[in-house]
Parts: sequence; C-alpha cells; structure tokens
Amino acid sequence: MSISLGEIAARYGCELQGDPEAQVSHVATLSAAGCDSITFLANKLYRQQLETTAAAAVILSAEHAEACPTAAIVAPNPYAVYARVATELHPPLALVSGIDAQASVGEGCTLAPSCQVAAGAVIEDGATLGERVSIGPNSVVGRDAQIGDDTQLMANVTVYHGVRIGRRCLLHSGAVIGADGFGIAQDEAGWTKVPQVGGVDIADDVEIGANTTIDRGAIDDTVICAGVKLDNQIQIAHNVVIGAHTAIAALAGVSGSTTVGAGCLIGGACIIAGHLSICDQVMLAAGSGVSSSIDKPGAYGGFPAMTDEISRWRRNVVRYSQLDEMARRLRKVEKLAEKMADQEKLNNS
Repeated sequence: MSISLGEIAARYGCELQGDPEAQVSHVATLSAAGCDSITFLANKLYRQQLETTAAAAVILSAEHAEACPTAAIVAPNPYAVYARVATELHPPLALVSGIDAQASVGEGCTLAPSCQVAAGAVIEDGATLGERVSIGPNSVVGRDAQIGDDTQLMANVTVYHGVRIGRRCLLHSGAVIGADGFGIAQDEAGWTKVPQVGGVDIADDVEIGANTTIDRGAIDDTVICAGVKLDNQIQIAHNVVIGAHTAIAALAGVSGSTTVGAGCLIGGACIIAGHLSICDQVMLAAGSGVSSSIDKPGAYGGFPAMTDEISRWRRNVVRYSQLDEMARRLRKVEKLAEKMADQEKLNNS
C-alpha cells in the first residue's frame, strides 16, 4: 500500500512542506531511504544524515525543517507521528480465525468464533478468549484464565490459571504470567513454601516483552494498569502494582509489594526494592537502584538512587572519571603543605 503526503499531514495534524500528491510505501532510516520511502528525525545525533537523505519525505520538528532537502512533514512530536505512519504502512499480519487440529482445548472453555489458536497451543478448562484473540504456537492459557478482545500471545507464552488479561494486549514469546511469587517462610527445619493464592490482573493496551515474568500475588493480585509497556527480560514480583502508561526498559526488576505510579519511565537494569511506593511521573536512569520510596515527581539516578533528583547524580558521574586526576592533585597539595609546615618549623627554630 501507499499513502500520500497530503493524507499523512491531514490525518496527524502536521504541516507539509512539499507535494501533497507524492506517495510513500514504506519506512526507512535517513541514510537508507529511497524515493518512495518516508523517514524521521527525532534525535539530534542524526542531524548530519538529514542533509544527504534521499527519502521522499522526512517527519521532523520545526527547528530542522529548513535543513531538509526533501519534503518535510513538520510535527511537534516527530517520533509519535512516525510510529503511526509506520503502523499504517506496515500493518500486522491479518488474523486467520480457527483452531488448529494440533491445538488442545479443554472442557468448559469459551472461545469467540473469531479466535485464532495455533498448532501446539493448549487452552485449559474454563478459559475464556474474547473476539479476535490470537494464541501462538505452543502457548498455554491456564485454567479459568480470561483474555480480552484483540489480545495476541506470540509463540511459547505461558499464562497461568486464573490470570486476567485485558483487550488489545500483546505478549511476546517466552513471557510467563502468573507463576508463583517468591514466597517462602523460614524456621528451624528450613524453608516452607507460602501458597501464592492471588492472581494477575492486566488491563487494556499492555505490551509485555519477550521472557518477561509477572508473578501472581501472594493473597491479593499483582496489577498491571492500562497502557503499561514492559520491555524484554523484566521481573515483576508478587503484589506489585504498575500504574497506567508506565514504561519499563529491559532487565529491570521490581520487588514484591511495591507500587510504581502512573506515567513513570524506568530505565534498563533498574532495581527497585520491595514494599516501596514510587509516585507518578518519576524517571529512573538506567542502572539505578531504589531502596526507599519516592514521593516527588522528577528524574533520579544512581545506586542507591539519589533522592535529590538526577542533576547531582549526573555531576557525580562526571567526577567519577576524574577521581585519579583529583587524587594526584590532592597529593601534590598535601606535599606542598608538608613542605610549608617543615619550612615554618625551621623558621621558628
């Protein structure tokens, strides 16, 4: 398919500088784009590539429009507009409804006729699948689990018993939803497993990355609110609550019974301790460690994450690389002070 630049500009409220009848059929990078492709500039690091791009059009902000050698689609948020255009030009594969002969569907299940269940998938007793749900090869939907309309499980996803997943969610391969939380009690004889009797409640429009795990609650549910985006290889422990539209990058871990607010941005490899509360609109720099609650919106970083926001941490990161030079300079000052002290002793003798 192809779209005219005029259609794009009108649909997304952008200013077009160029021929509205020009057509684009696919997306590309600034450096690799050709005469029938559309690209974008959202990061100043790629500003130099703009000058030589051969794209039919570039989605960019007003500050870069004059430097664009081709048609410009001027938008306040170029990356968001690009995402929507890319979705139009490269739509997901069409759903093919039906249950493969090599799939297994248990007793008492409710599957909408529009569902797609691939080979090797297992739908256990009492599960409910809404309209246009897609269950990928070898995925498992546990007993009495509920999956909402237009949700897609890729291959090898495991949804445990009683888990509830909303509409328009996307679970990538290897995701495990509803495994037992890490509940163990210690006594003189060793460890005793604490039954994890809660569930997992996932709201609408949530995306869960490959090999990410979300544990079921110990008593109450683990809750993932609407619009949350989880990257690959994330651990969400039991009874965690993740607020609406929060995004968490890969390799992060949120310990049990912690609440993360709405609209937060959690960088890769962040570690958040248990039984904490992080308020709305908090940004954590990659690799940060949070050991106490955060009750003020803002940006934080470091290990442990500095609670006077990220600016101090950034200054200290620069200073870390200067420690050797600072130590040499300090030693010179100390030697000079020693010489001055020795000279003063001689003068006073």
